[in-house]
Amino acid sequence: MLSYIIWNANPEIFSIGSFSLRWYGLFFALGFLLSQQILYYIYRKEDKPEKDIDTLTIYMVLATIIGARLGHIFFYQPELLWENPLGVFLPFEFTPEFRFTGLQGLASHGAAIGILFALWLYSRKKKAGQNYLQVLDRIVIVVALTGCLIRLGNFFNSEIIGKPTDAGLGVVFVGRVEEALMQDPLGQNPVESISIVKDKELPEGMNGRVPINIYLFFKEGTEQKTAEEFCETNTKYFLTRLYEFVDEPPRTDLQFDLYQEKSGTLVAKVNTFGISRHPAQLYESISCLLLFAFLFWIWNREKEKIATGKIFGLFMVILWTLRFVYEFLKENQVAFEDDLTLNMGQILSIPMVLVGIAVLIWSKRNATKT
Repeated sequence: MLSYIIWNANPEIFSIGSFSLRWYGLFFALGFLLSQQILYYIYRKEDKPEKDIDTLTIYMVLATIIGARLGHIFFYQPELLWENPLGVFLPFEFTPEFRFTGLQGLASHGAAIGILFALWLYSRKKKAGQNYLQVLDRIVIVVALTGCLIRLGNFFNSEIIGKPTDAGLGVVFVGRVEEALMQDPLGQNPVESISIVKDKELPEGMNGRVPINIYLFFKEGTEQKTAEEFCETNTKYFLTRLYEFVDEPPRTDLQFDLYQEKSGTLVAKVNTFGISRHPAQLYESISCLLLFAFLFWIWNREKEKIATGKIFGLFMVILWTLRFVYEFLKENQVAFEDDLTLNMGQILSIPMVLVGIAVLIWSKRNATKT
């Protein structure tokens, strides 16, 4: 049964010159906008000044971006500090040409640390009903929702991919494959468009190896010899190097058929194997959405009598325990993690869970009413 899904979403919504709007950025911003509206609702119900939400939003946005970026640098890519210090916070590339890229590399553990620090600064203003844990209790409700949307953005970017799976509904991420085959820096690529679909005639393999067909539609006027050479050289070259997404043996000839459609378009049907992977981004996204619903339900049910720190403690324990588990289904992000018993995401999740347990114990013992 061919139960895998071909995922070929374009991470860009549109582009104007060197600037492009990406789905990840849209989901990231949408998370904050929705969170702000939900916090307005919560503060209205608790008779707290809604204007404080505007200040909180600024704290949260800055803390998330700065914390997530520094977290990625310190935990995963410290060499960037001396190799390209300007690249730490500049959302641009200057070589080989100027291009807007956004901040490439954000770590959720860094965002968590940044948020904890920023809200500590905010709570020093000592506003009524807004001590440190009381603010955290409300903020983590919407943080879960934002996390849901950010992981959805990761899915559109085909990043933070899962390990190969033979289970049903695995995902073959082919966006990078199409991007590689369509690149044309010298204006000599004969391919007009590409379509990647399941090969329903061949059986599935093991370790996530699944049959796919890559259809290359050549530009008008392309000669058959040119198309054959492109398949035998360029296509073979890229497919053997995109081993995270395609399983194309490097020492065998590329299997393809060349034919002409009734319209006259020359088409190459390439037979190869994709890698079906756990959609780990969706696992986390759905979990965050359910966590948001659960925490909001607790707040709505107990808001008049809930113990300070309870929601925050539950958030920390549930979110980071799930993150620890999901890391077993995800590929390591950087090479040094291959030599670790637990990867960096799991190592950083352990203290987060312990903080949550400690806060829950403190909350139960003190039973402070909000």
